[in-house]
Amino acid sequence: MPPKVKSEQDREQLRTLILDAARSLFVERGIEAVSMREIAKQIKYSATTLYNYFQDKEALLQAVCDADFLALASGMREIMQIPDPIRRIQALCQGYAQFALHHPGHYRFMFMTPRGPCNMDITRIEQGNTEQDAYAQLQTIVQAAFDAELFRADLNDSELIVQTLWAGVHGVCSLQIALGNEIWMQWTDIDARLSLMQNALLRGLLRQPDRIF
Repeated sequence: MPPKVKSEQDREQLRTLILDAARSLFVERGIEAVSMREIAKQIKYSATTLYNYFQDKEALLQAVCDADFLALASGMREIMQIPDPIRRIQALCQGYAQFALHHPGHYRFMFMTPRGPCNMDITRIEQGNTEQDAYAQLQTIVQAAFDAELFRADLNDSELIVQTLWAGVHGVCSLQIALGNEIWMQWTDIDARLSLMQNALLRGLLRQPDRIF
């Protein structure tokens, strides 16, 4: 029989346990294939207990998303204070990569597991709030560099720059997480791959590529 949940700390610990189990099963089996009953079984509680915390599977799914994306954004808040706009972009890309590589299970769920769009009615994350929204953080620092005319004159869409930078970092991280143990190829150092990708992109985007060193 599972232990009784008595204190607020107990409730929070159990909520975290539910989120961790759900994340793991969503990544392993796919979101559509996992039921609330299976998640409850994973942590040796009844399905009724889960419904005391989450109205339904959609609410649980959104709670996992919120927890992981808030964790990503919280780790980047200090980076937003770096004065130089290019150094800020570099640091944010590096911070994103470190989150991915240090939390591969979270990253698989967030960016490598197919799911529907964010439920805007129940998410706890305020879109556009750089305290909570990691995408808004990247948008903000790229826009600052864009407004300072640091990018090539023919690049007139800051959102395109944002999504290109994101795709570059994601590509290196997702390959490492999915195939880092593959012996078919001889992987070079992950930090070297990340640095080369980031620098190659920025040199191609900036008016003055020699700002990258």
